[in-house]
Amino acid sequence: MGVTINCDMGESFGLYRMGDDAGMMPLIDIANVACGFHASDFNHMRATVRLAKEHGVKVGAHPSLPDLQGFGRREMKIGRAEMTNCLIYQIGALSGFLKAEGMELNHIKPHGSLYGMAARQEDIANAVCDAADIFGVPLLGMTGTLHESVYPARGHRMLAEFYADLDYRPDGSLIVTMEHDPKDPAEMAARCVRAITERKGTATDGSDIDVRCDTICVHSDTPNALDIARAVRAAIAPYAD
Repeated sequence: MGVTINCDMGESFGLYRMGDDAGMMPLIDIANVACGFHASDFNHMRATVRLAKEHGVKVGAHPSLPDLQGFGRREMKIGRAEMTNCLIYQIGALSGFLKAEGMELNHIKPHGSLYGMAARQEDIANAVCDAADIFGVPLLGMTGTLHESVYPARGHRMLAEFYADLDYRPDGSLIVTMEHDPKDPAEMAARCVRAITERKGTATDGSDIDVRCDTICVHSDTPNALDIARAVRAAIAPYAD
């Protein structure tokens, strides 16, 4: 199966707009749709599902910590059982809108700080799996973390994710900022090709890190997200089939 491009989508809320979903949707393969706890609401969730259906894009759930004001990018202390219920609640909501449009849930990808917590904390990684047990779809995650060890051990397929527009620390962890800065599209595209062909990424100190790349993420709230997505789409074309 070829390398795909994924994007975090549907992150507007009420009258507030975040990202150009209409412009991004034709450039991606799978959409990670916000489920209401870091962004989105019932109207934007359904609109995003309909937009994905129009463009033949598969839809996965992008559940978050319950932190609407912080956009899910602040860590919280939360137990496994409560986190599991929080995830089921969000994924279930999106699943209802997918069913209404005759679509199926394609995957689950935790958002923001929850993604990072599941990479390092066994109880949170297992909470993600507890929710995934119910919905029976693959999980997006990072190589070299608990995603790669806990998810498969619990019987879940993990799609290894590489980030086109985020920086990596020398230990291979992501640097997640509250706001994303513009990036050079050509440089981001070159990073993605190297991740696919060499399974290597470049950390902030210039050192190499080990990566795997089943799917590439481009964030919709990066200021020049469409330019990055176009450059990445063109560069990975030979590896997408």
